[in-house]
Amino acid sequence: MAELIVRTAIMFLMILLVLRLSGKRGVRQLTLFEVAIILGLGSAAGDPMFQEDIPIFHALVVFAVVMTIYKTLTWLAAKSLPIHRILEGKEMAVVENGVFSIKNERDNDFSTVEFFAELRNQSVEHLGQVRTALLETDGTLSVLFYADAEVKFGLPLFPDAYQKADLSVYRGVLACMYCGCVQQHDTVMKTRVCPRCKRDKWAKALNTKRNV
Repeated sequence: MAELIVRTAIMFLMILLVLRLSGKRGVRQLTLFEVAIILGLGSAAGDPMFQEDIPIFHALVVFAVVMTIYKTLTWLAAKSLPIHRILEGKEMAVVENGVFSIKNERDNDFSTVEFFAELRNQSVEHLGQVRTALLETDGTLSVLFYADAEVKFGLPLFPDAYQKADLSVYRGVLACMYCGCVQQHDTVMKTRVCPRCKRDKWAKALNTKRNV
């Protein structure tokens, strides 16, 4: 039991040391490449904790080799953009000029609900407030906003406003519920189909300023 406690303490401290040497301050900042390394080290760290036939020294060698490879690849990625793209992926445009980007929709692993939540967390009420939003390689969302004087009509993001409009009753500016394209009611009534994404569901567009 005493040996088990010592082994566990040593390997736990090694895990903390490796995470500290990676230079990251939180899990949210980890890229897929770094998560893969941590998962790969899981067995090397866990098995020596309770298996007496596995020397701790062997685990330390594994940690040292993996960290050497990690630091080498990180250095190469800093020197070469193509290597950086291979290891960590590429940032993706989510919102461009107040509408959802649809050119990368097939490459997008985030659902609309997740995008809505991320934007709401940054106090975004509707897409007309957003000039550009990028999905970073670590999963965070970077947002550039329009100035108050430049805010335009956009798709609402909160559930109480993100509702299908009754086109037979409502007269005003509409936003496509899929891509955020903004159209006047008279234009929508001609085909009822969004000119950008060819969908046919519309919500009442908002043009309120940001309250921050």
